[in-house]
Order: sequence, then C-alpha cells, then structure tokens
Amino acid sequence: METEAQLESQIGQWRGYVERRQVISRADTDEMEDHLRNQISDLSAVGLSSDEAFLVAVKRMGSVDSISREFAREHSDRLWKQLVLMPAGSDADKRRPTRELLVVLAFAFGAGVAVKVGFEALGDNGFARNVGLFVLPFLTGYFAWKRRVSMRVAALLLLLYFAVAAVLLNVYPFASDGTTEVVAAIHAPIALWFAVGLAYVGGEWQSDRRRMDFIRFTGEWIVYLTLLALGGGVLIGLTIGAFDALGTDAEWVVEDWVVPFGAAGAVIVAAWLVEAKQNVVENIAPVLTRVFTPLTTLMLLVLLVAFATAGSLVDVDRNLLILMDLILVVVLGLLLYAISARDPQLPPDAFDRLQLLLVVSALAVDVLMLIAMLSRIAEFGFTPNKTAALGLNLVLLVNLSWSAWLVLGFIRGRSGFAATERWQTRYLPVFGAWAFLMIAVLPPLFGFE
Repeated sequence: METEAQLESQIGQWRGYVERRQVISRADTDEMEDHLRNQISDLSAVGLSSDEAFLVAVKRMGSVDSISREFAREHSDRLWKQLVLMPAGSDADKRRPTRELLVVLAFAFGAGVAVKVGFEALGDNGFARNVGLFVLPFLTGYFAWKRRVSMRVAALLLLLYFAVAAVLLNVYPFASDGTTEVVAAIHAPIALWFAVGLAYVGGEWQSDRRRMDFIRFTGEWIVYLTLLALGGGVLIGLTIGAFDALGTDAEWVVEDWVVPFGAAGAVIVAAWLVEAKQNVVENIAPVLTRVFTPLTTLMLLVLLVAFATAGSLVDVDRNLLILMDLILVVVLGLLLYAISARDPQLPPDAFDRLQLLLVVSALAVDVLMLIAMLSRIAEFGFTPNKTAALGLNLVLLVNLSWSAWLVLGFIRGRSGFAATERWQTRYLPVFGAWAFLMIAVLPPLFGFE
C-alpha cells in the first residue's frame, strides 16, 4: 500500500510538471499519463521496483515528447525539482515566454490603471475597502489565461467571488471609519485570494495535489513580492534623492504614478516570476523556512514565559492580542510552506521534530489568546474586533491541534506524511469561508458600526 502511494505521488508530480507547462492540452496530458502508466506496469512486470519503473518509463517517454524528456532529465536524481523559464523545442515554444511576458505586462498595466482610477474615485476609505477588487481580478485573469480555464470556471470567478464581494463591500452602509468596515477591508483580499487559487489550479479545486501547488505558489509569491517591494523602495528613494539634489521636486510623480502602477504591477509580475523561475525560488523559500522556523519557535517559547509571569490575562493589551494573532498566522504560513516543500517520501528528521515543537508552542499561545479573549468578552461584551479575533483563533485551534497530532504520528512512525498534507489541503477552504463571513455576516450582525 505504501509503495502504491509513493508511485501515485511520483506520477502526480510528473503530471503537475506537465500541466504547468503551457505547451500541451489537458487531453494530451491524460493520454501521456495513460502511456506512462502502461510503461510502468510493463516494467514492474519484469521485476523493476516502482521507483525504478517510474524513472525508466519517464526517460523512455522522453523520446516521444520533449516535455517529458525535460522532466526525465531534471528529475532523474531528484523527483521534485522546479523548472526553468525557457523550454527546449520548436520556435513556437521559444516564442511562448515572450508572448506570456507581454500578457503579464498588459495585466499589470490594467491593474495599475484600476488602482489609479479607483483611488481618485473612492478616496482613502473606499479605496482601502476595495483594494483587492482593483488588483486581484487581473491576477486571476492571468492564471485563467495561462491555465486555459473553461468559461464556466471563469464565470464562477467573476460572479461568485468578485461581483458578490464588490456588492457587499459597496452596498453595505458602513459607518464612516467604523470597526466593521475595517474588518471587512482586512478580510476582503484574503477571501478574494481563493478566487486566484481557483484560477491557479485550473478549476481542479478538489485535487489535494493542486491545492498544495497553490500553497507552494503562495509562499513563493510572498517571497518574490517582498523582494520586489524592497528593491522598488530603494530605487524610489534613490530617485527622489537624486532629483532633490538637482533642485527638482519628483515626489508628486512618485506618489501619483509610480507607486500605484508599481505596487499593482508587482503583484502580477511576482506571480509571473514564480511561474517562470520556480527553480530559483525553490532554493530561496525553503531556506527561509528553515531559518525562521527555529527563530519563531524560540520567540513563541519566550512569549509563553512572559504570559506566565504577566498575571491576569484580562489586562493584556488589546494591541498585543492583535500582534499575537498575526504571529500565529505567520506560524501557520511557515508550517504550510514547510509541508509543501518537503519530500513526503523521506523519513522523519530533526526538522520535523522542530516543527512539532513550533506547532505545540503555537497551540499553547492560541489557547492563551482564547482565554484572554473570552475573559475580555465576559467582562466587556462582544465587539466586531473581538468576534473576528475569536473566530480566527478557533479556526487556528482546530488546524493546529490536528496538525500537532498528525506530525507526532509521523515522527513516531504511526502514519505517513501524506496525512499531514491532506489535512492542510482539505482544511484550506475553511480559511476562505471564514474570511467571507467577515465580509458578508459580521457587518450586519453589528449594525455596520
């Protein structure tokens, strides 16, 4: 049974590789997979192990299709290795990255125009509430184009997500600078990110493997977006300084044009970079995960000691509770990306034990946060902020509790690592549903105050 699961995982990695290439259709991919499985079956019948049969079959298919040949070359020594931008093949294949770059720039420019027009039309509050609607539809459009999603999926993305979100965010009579407006503005991009995910997986949202691909993409996208933001900030600062030295005021150009177009465009360009240079990102993000996991674990342990000596949890500062929730979200992100980047066939190691300590520490902090929030609610009553934070902590409590149990089972050899992967991918829609509730249900529940 374990051997069969390993083989299915390897075939899933191969299929994911092929599907991410915008070279052949899904029907052709199905045909290639059937051919691959037949080859594996024939090779297994003559005595090869499943791993050997898989690698030999992929190499043999290399003579049939250039995509599979590249996969065979890249994966002979390591099955999960990301790809480079330029595919080998015909002139049409070589022109495809250039065409994709032009499409990316068009979507980035469209997002910049939407941000510029939206800010001038809605002002600060209205723009902040709708910022996800000005940028994420263009990112969704890029993936819908790249994955060649069907019209049914495209209509679902436009109507069920963006149109409904736009109505809720702009029809609800939010009080000016009210708490429910702030909560809705914070959760709207999170809820809309799942529309991006639906386009990213090409409509295969029920596939655990494709959901894990989206988790991996999200982590890598954050890395690239951060690098672009840091680089762009430095460049803008140097440019303004140079113009100031020349006696010319360039700040208005930066504020009115460079920042809106640059920030919106970076969202799209970062996604394209992840798609185009995944082999480079894979060398960056897992390293960051291994660096920040022990640091975050140490920070959580120190915070637990600080809470233990702080006295009453009711008197804990509200801003501290908000910061702790953000830290827990970061912990979940580290856990998700570490899971997505790990080879599920490897045995438990020291890093898995460190992850267990991280999850248990986060779980302890989450329980303390719940106690503090329930105490404050009992004394002062419910507010929009407290309700949103309480719900988030409950969602995290369930996720972290079962994650800790599954990681412990994996370390003790009672279950495979695939169980942890399945849990995280199947729990993913819960976060999207919670974010959508914060937009649709919480504001009227508190009278839009």
